[in-house]
Amino acid sequence: MQTPNENLQVAPALHIALVTETYVPEVNGVAITLGRMVHGLLKRGHRIHLVRPRQHKQDAPAADGNYAETLVAGMPIPGYPELKSGLPARGLLLKLWNAQRPDVVHIATEGPLGWSALSAARKLGIPVSTDFHTNFHNYTQHYGIGLLKKPIAAYLRHFHNKAGCTLVPTTSLQQQLESEGYRNVRVVARGVDTELFNPAKRDAALRASWNADENTLVVMLVSRIAPEKNLHVVIRAFDKIRKLNPLARLVIVGDGPARAELERQHPQVIFAGMQTGQALARHYASGDLFLYPSLTETYGNVTVEAMASGLATVAFDYAAAQQHIKHDVNGLLATCADSDAFIAEARTLANDLPRVRRLGKAARDTVESLTWEHIMGEMEFVLLDTVRSQSAKHGQPELSPATD
Repeated sequence: MQTPNENLQVAPALHIALVTETYVPEVNGVAITLGRMVHGLLKRGHRIHLVRPRQHKQDAPAADGNYAETLVAGMPIPGYPELKSGLPARGLLLKLWNAQRPDVVHIATEGPLGWSALSAARKLGIPVSTDFHTNFHNYTQHYGIGLLKKPIAAYLRHFHNKAGCTLVPTTSLQQQLESEGYRNVRVVARGVDTELFNPAKRDAALRASWNADENTLVVMLVSRIAPEKNLHVVIRAFDKIRKLNPLARLVIVGDGPARAELERQHPQVIFAGMQTGQALARHYASGDLFLYPSLTETYGNVTVEAMASGLATVAFDYAAAQQHIKHDVNGLLATCADSDAFIAEARTLANDLPRVRRLGKAARDTVESLTWEHIMGEMEFVLLDTVRSQSAKHGQPELSPATD
């Protein structure tokens, strides 16, 4: 059995068909993660053909060297009008992959387009891997469709079990899915851009615009502003913090369907809107304390982005926080779903900036090794293993190592 490091030295160049219903420049964790994945795999010499819905009328497929796109029709997702769900495209994919057969099909989302890709790849005998990115079945209670939770959970399990393997970002999620009947679940962690998300991006002028100097506690939240993100817990925690530290500020970065109502109800909160790239990095680094109350994440990229930016983080003990935070060493953890415990942990930092700084520095030190380059080595290994496993099953010759 090869290890990922051994495999890096002899890795063949793969032709990877990547199918997703969301991709950059859309702003969400799945799109951003996939953008990093594509960049990393291209850098390692692989060929990527991305299949995704058209994001707007003027959208045109990209083509550059080893990267090409095919765009399909899509429709808005209920509750997420800025995102598209790809419509079924099995015939198109069969024609496309018959003409240019990929070594492996990697499916990132489980919508109609994802199902079409799974069906087409299986008919053609192409190895398939999938990602489990989003707990859609846990979102149902927040959008008035709670009765669909069990059918959606059953569909997701059926979908992923038809693939050669399903990739998840943490061992805890692997164990959860295996307990629910998922097969061949493998862990490929997530990276973070520690050059972009960096304490050096701290901006005194930005803090001043929030009426905060270096001795002011700035509480940050970066999130989609939507019911499933559990944001009322941050508002409650900040109310407790303000009773102890009246000068504290709460800055919420992001947008979403709940923003207008939250702004109306909480005029003391600074809503910074959607931020990306360098602007987002400056917002992170200009805060002190990051509160992340979501209970619907498969990972939670914002947790490690905040840690990389040098923020003390309070989060529930699951997903990325469970993977990377050690309580009172580089952040604070609350028992999962215990809102009172979360609020109590946040409150302990209200007037303790030295402790906030200590936790933030340790957080930065923790994630400095989470480079995307290393993570893409793990991803490459799993894709190669998926191809080789199917080749062995059908008596096909193994892939040959790439040569310069």
